[in-house]
Amino acid sequence: MNDLAHRLRKETSGEVMFDAASRGRYATDASIYQAMPVGVFVPKTDDDVATAIALARETGTPLLPRGGGTSQCGQTTGAALVIDGSKYLRRVHQVDPQLMMAEVDPGLVLDHLNAQLKPHGLWYPVDVSTSAQATLGGMAGNNSCGSRSIAYGNMVHNVRGIDAWLADGSSVAFGPVATLGPRETAIARFVRGLAEQHRAQIEAHWPKVLRRVAGYNLDIFHPQSERPYTTDGSVNLAHLLVGSEGTLAVTRRLHLQLAPLPRHKVLGVVNYQSFRAAMDSAQHIVKLGPSAVELVDRTMIELARANPAFRPVIDTALIGAPAAILLVEFSGEDRSVLLKQLAQLVTLMADLGLPGSVVEMPEETPQKALWEVRKAGLNIMMSLKGDGKPVSFIEDCAVPLEHLADYTDALTEVFARHGSRGTWYAHASVGTLHVRPILDMRRDGAIKMRAIAEEAAVLVRKYKGAFSGEHGDGLCRGEWIRWQFGPALDDALRAIKQHLDPTKLLNPGKIIDPPKMDDATLFRFPPSYRTIPLKPVFDWSAWNVQNDAVTEQTTAPGTGGDTTGGLAKAVEMCNNNGHCRKFDAGTMCPSYRVTRDEQHLTRGRANTLRLALSGQIEGGFTSDAVAEALDLCVGCKGCKRDCPTGVDMAKMKLEFTAQRAAERGVSLKDRLIARLPEIAPIASRMPWLFNLRDRLPGAAALSERLLGLSAKRSLPRFRSDNFAAVAAGLGLVSHVDVLAAPKGVVLFVDTFNGAFETENARDAVRVLQAGGYAVHVATQADGKAPCCGRTLLAAGLADEAKARALALVQTFTPFVDAGMAIVGLEPSCLLSLRDELLVMGLGEPAQRLAQQALLFEEFLAREQQAGRLALPLKPATQPLLLHGHCHQKAVGAMPPVLSVLRLIPGAQVDVIESSCCGMAGAFGYEAKHHAVSMQMAELSLLPAVRSRPDALVVADGTSCRHQIHDGAQRNALHVARVLAAHLIER
Repeated sequence: MNDLAHRLRKETSGEVMFDAASRGRYATDASIYQAMPVGVFVPKTDDDVATAIALARETGTPLLPRGGGTSQCGQTTGAALVIDGSKYLRRVHQVDPQLMMAEVDPGLVLDHLNAQLKPHGLWYPVDVSTSAQATLGGMAGNNSCGSRSIAYGNMVHNVRGIDAWLADGSSVAFGPVATLGPRETAIARFVRGLAEQHRAQIEAHWPKVLRRVAGYNLDIFHPQSERPYTTDGSVNLAHLLVGSEGTLAVTRRLHLQLAPLPRHKVLGVVNYQSFRAAMDSAQHIVKLGPSAVELVDRTMIELARANPAFRPVIDTALIGAPAAILLVEFSGEDRSVLLKQLAQLVTLMADLGLPGSVVEMPEETPQKALWEVRKAGLNIMMSLKGDGKPVSFIEDCAVPLEHLADYTDALTEVFARHGSRGTWYAHASVGTLHVRPILDMRRDGAIKMRAIAEEAAVLVRKYKGAFSGEHGDGLCRGEWIRWQFGPALDDALRAIKQHLDPTKLLNPGKIIDPPKMDDATLFRFPPSYRTIPLKPVFDWSAWNVQNDAVTEQTTAPGTGGDTTGGLAKAVEMCNNNGHCRKFDAGTMCPSYRVTRDEQHLTRGRANTLRLALSGQIEGGFTSDAVAEALDLCVGCKGCKRDCPTGVDMAKMKLEFTAQRAAERGVSLKDRLIARLPEIAPIASRMPWLFNLRDRLPGAAALSERLLGLSAKRSLPRFRSDNFAAVAAGLGLVSHVDVLAAPKGVVLFVDTFNGAFETENARDAVRVLQAGGYAVHVATQADGKAPCCGRTLLAAGLADEAKARALALVQTFTPFVDAGMAIVGLEPSCLLSLRDELLVMGLGEPAQRLAQQALLFEEFLAREQQAGRLALPLKPATQPLLLHGHCHQKAVGAMPPVLSVLRLIPGAQVDVIESSCCGMAGAFGYEAKHHAVSMQMAELSLLPAVRSRPDALVVADGTSCRHQIHDGAQRNALHVARVLAAHLIER
């Protein structure tokens, strides 16, 4: 394969990756499977793709086109040259609002298309739940569906044409048969001949349900679905490629049928006391013409209610304690018509013996919130710790609605017989309910999977359904195609493959001649899977557990048998759903947002770590391959909050950094930054000397050559009037006095606010005192300021960080024991007390400290809500533009910031919808990271700041403020300074 890699580099402009780590990152998708590709190719142009096809054909290398890699059945895994079109081939070539058509590249993400269509009042209505990361090419390959398929159909119903390359390199344009060229006409004639030859078989064996995505669409000439492929009865050859999973052609362009964006939506939430009643009523509800009917079962409801953020939302939809709810949506242009439909739903439920069972939601805001809760409930379900996981293999069998209740009852019994159970959710409107039994694929999961699948197949046939109803065939359902259609039709599908791809170049082993679904050699976690022995630096025991497949209860921490102490199991929480590829609201993942590289993505990093910890990457956990994957991780903790399964890559990077530092040492630059809390007091005595780097000509360039600190960056300025120097004049109280005060508080003044931005700490004291609080700033027994140890952690000096953290815990313990709040200003420092310090082995005192450690705004908001705070504030004179620190966003600490700023009379606060600012501690100061740092800032933060010259910019993070200053030449202020500036002096 070295020759193929060499020629791809020489003859194309694309990116070529044949190293083990890169291949490993493309070896999996969101399924249970793993197959190491030959190599990875990321084309930049159409010509690159055409050349890659030619080279693959010449060298006999299989080819696998891939989009977001979110397939649940293994469609995008294989021993082939993977072509990833999602980085560069993502343009919208044309939008015709009159014809409601769009021409797009296959690598374009659905949400990105819809964002461009919205100004035209249009959208692409195949609204899959992975719309933030799913590419249109991948959706076409799967024949994706979405929640609203009852109204808009599947992907195949919304594709007008596909331009593609065949395996022989020829370019074809598939569309309506009346418009085809000679080559395409010959293909259509061949397929029509097969369809005519097997017409009786098609009519006898082809599922009649809307949700059937198995095999190839041989029935385009004689549609069998309850929804025909076209509205006028014509035949479109492009529909042959939809759902073909990249086995017949490589897509170059998609011609899509758009739909008017509904002006109004209303929602009715039907509450049921039995799950069966919900299933039985779906067949009646769909007659009212809803755009969606989605199921949430009792388990999902409870998972949502267990989350403090979601509980108030889900509770608004509940009447008592239902066994299930159906979300019934009506959408259209006329709101009055929709309200009538909602009233008809209420009447229907009363007629079915369920009066008073509908919660009506005619307004859009609560509807959106409830839809988000439904999605979040699924994500929580997927975050089950332990080796047993909800496995996707029969999750989209589709049956006619009149049989739905009987089918779900019977399948629940099947799960029980095999020692598992499933949580039901999704598309009740079309008889496709997603359900994933919990199986341990490292032990007896494959045996149970086979048994459950076979029993489910019997039920599907009994109720005249489709075994593959939404997520495709791939590796887990490919073998069921022959079962579904029979030998004659399976052979006909094989003939189509032979006609279009006679050398089996394109994604072999999918649809035609697939492997067995339980072939252990294809599992990501086969029974032979083992992890390397490794003693972790931090405590990962919370992940080192096993679970019960029926109760979902987990064993005690540390009992899971992980040879890495739980680190590997924490890494394995990534199920490759690709949510980290999103570009919408939220923080995750800033490095991917600027590079679009799988390597610099939470999923890509997790896969790299998993491969390293299981001995599949040379050099193991501290290898260069792992270092390269983690290099651009800024430790934002966005993944900890945004990732559906809670993968905490920031903490994993700290573990790696500590392990690698112990093995290879620490650089001079990292040692200097790590010692910043010790250097700062010394520098305050001679600030002129320590600030020479930014004043002396040539010094910045020298620091870049010697230390790797970017000459393009200014450094924080040391000062003689640091907090220690001015504290005596601030009216602080002693240790004894604060404990005796009726309203006492301890202020944690970190290194950054204590040494570089004295005003922040000073103004925080002023604001707290204005609120009637006695303020104490604690010092350690040795007289030094307490420090969280974050700079040491970032350098990998874990033992020293633990010692420093222990001293901090001991310093604050007397105040914690007295029930006092420990209030901090710098998010990364204060929130370390609630995160990193809890995995350092510091015991119960650290746990108690974490419960009472609050950010400045969290404390003020809590006190104000409790009626203990009334700040005398004068009205705002200019709008406020707020940027949240990543760690604030990761722990959900932004609402208190907003509520505190809104204490200022007349305050108009606008939040910048931004990811990481790009500084991330020392990251943005480093020469090798400066460009990426600025790219992160330019995504949204800096443009937002520049667009609002009238606003006062507010940012709590010291790094954030520095980035805003360097990038936009604006001085951002900490909330403490903003409040202090609005205090009415008494």
